[in-house]
Amino acid sequence: MNQKRILAVFMAAAMFLTVLAPMKQVSAAADPISINAKASILVEASSGKILYGNNIDESLPIASMAKIMTEYLVMEAIKDGKVTWEQTYTPNDYTYSISQIRGLSNVPLRKDGSYTVKELYEAMAIYSANGAAIALAEVVAGSETNFVKMMNDKAKELGLTDYHFVNATGLENKDLNGNHPEGTSEDDENKVSARDMAKLASRLIKDYPEILETASIPRKTFKEGTDMPNYNWMLKGLIYEYEGVDGLKTGSTDSAGSSFTATAEKNGMRVITVVMDASDGTGDLKSPRFKETKKLLDFAYNNYSVEELYPAGYQIKGKSSIPVVSGKEKEVGIQTDQPMTVAMKNGEKGNYKAKYMIDKKKLNEKGELAAPFKAKEAVGKMVVDYKGEEKDYGFLTGEAGGEVNVVTKEGVEKANWFVLTMRGIGGFFAGLWDSVVQTVSGWFS
Repeated sequence: MNQKRILAVFMAAAMFLTVLAPMKQVSAAADPISINAKASILVEASSGKILYGNNIDESLPIASMAKIMTEYLVMEAIKDGKVTWEQTYTPNDYTYSISQIRGLSNVPLRKDGSYTVKELYEAMAIYSANGAAIALAEVVAGSETNFVKMMNDKAKELGLTDYHFVNATGLENKDLNGNHPEGTSEDDENKVSARDMAKLASRLIKDYPEILETASIPRKTFKEGTDMPNYNWMLKGLIYEYEGVDGLKTGSTDSAGSSFTATAEKNGMRVITVVMDASDGTGDLKSPRFKETKKLLDFAYNNYSVEELYPAGYQIKGKSSIPVVSGKEKEVGIQTDQPMTVAMKNGEKGNYKAKYMIDKKKLNEKGELAAPFKAKEAVGKMVVDYKGEEKDYGFLTGEAGGEVNVVTKEGVEKANWFVLTMRGIGGFFAGLWDSVVQTVSGWFS
């Protein structure tokens, strides 16, 4: 190879490395934190604002995090009066046999025992007891098969889109000794995306905040004397204690790896995190989920806060009213019914801009609101757009979020027939006068 050819090859290689290096830097800079997990998400709970996300829409095995849905359905049954905390349950052969497998997380139930729903719920929520979870499914739905249908129906109702529930525990179906729910297969398992796990956790906390009282108990003794340490090692007094953590549910199987849906409240801000199949390279199924969750929590509390962008009664300049038809007044003022608060990165407040999303179903074809209506009649939403340079992950429920209602400032009564008639006459003559003016103007043009 001659010298010119060697020089050309060398220069081409140098140019390639020069181009590649900035690309690597850009790629690294695009991810503000490096989470060692197949999927992860960080959400501010009150608005659903996603502060960080990676691979959040891939449906992945969730192991015992499936019990979050079981908890939701139990709490709903309690609320609806279909089940009571004092209601008792005696194990059948299936529940009894599963509860005796100590290789799984369990409190061993006695075949002749009698257990209250409260006792079973605490065993499931604190110690992730699988036999207790199946027992609760049977209490709520009559059978685990019926309960699985309820799980999937509720997921759809709550707006989840990437989910597949096959049992009440989160175990792989192959661990159920051939007793997997009808309609599922032996090699089936529960799968949900990180986004949907965060949605489910958010709804559980929002609809039944009292669940945190149980989820935050670090240790308790079961009725039969079984010690129940909480698998959430980030609770106060435990090995990975983190200020403000008070839930929610761990999960680990061979396929799900080290997974954890957590929630914490600190500095007036509650966040929800999910890590799925976290890893530190050692094969450990316990610690990685807490180490990676700590990264997410540190990122949230070191960089974000919940700020009030606009007060209640806020009106967007130039869009502060809408026309009214058939009313005593011809227009009505509109405003927000509550303050607009958003979780934002420090120093980013000026990069948010409000916009109205008026409900067209409330208006006629001309964009008018028909009288009569009362004050505080909802006519739409106000949302915010982010105009800054930080990566915007959107909200749990879509791109728009942090929304508040837009309502009428006053009520407007329907005008009587005389007023409406005079307006019609006035409109007729006004139109006639405009026509005359245009005609006369034409004579002199």
